[in-house]
Amino acid sequence: MKLAWILWLTSILPQPAADSLCLSTTLYLEARDQSPRGQQAVAEVALRRQDSGLWGDSMCEVVTARKQFAPTIVSPRTRLGNAEAWSQAVTVAIESQRNWALPPGERNEIVPGASHFLAHAIASPSWRNAYQVATIGDHTFLRVQSLRPRKS
Repeated sequence: MKLAWILWLTSILPQPAADSLCLSTTLYLEARDQSPRGQQAVAEVALRRQDSGLWGDSMCEVVTARKQFAPTIVSPRTRLGNAEAWSQAVTVAIESQRNWALPPGERNEIVPGASHFLAHAIASPSWRNAYQVATIGDHTFLRVQSLRPRKS
């Protein structure tokens, strides 16, 4: 499957299927070589951003916000060809969404308060010296800004 095809598919799928597909795609592109815990942490950052509303209202808007996650950074021709990694990304995405649907005090948070993450080997953003929440695998999770759920 090519990334462009998956992103097109998300534009015609109903919710919540589109958001699950967007999160799965992001986990695959960002963390397919990481442990399930590392993938959960990446999902948590995206879910926290969705809650804040600062990057969009849907998961698809959040992960396709300009230069925020891999779906807008890698080539649209990128192939998602590792079936085993894809299966794990889908499983982690769905489990993470279920966890995040719980009331805040009942969620299992892996990287509490993390608003960003980076892989030092490939990125050196201006915010890389922010408060470090955790390092899991090749990713460091940071609290660059305090994100709060939007007011209803």
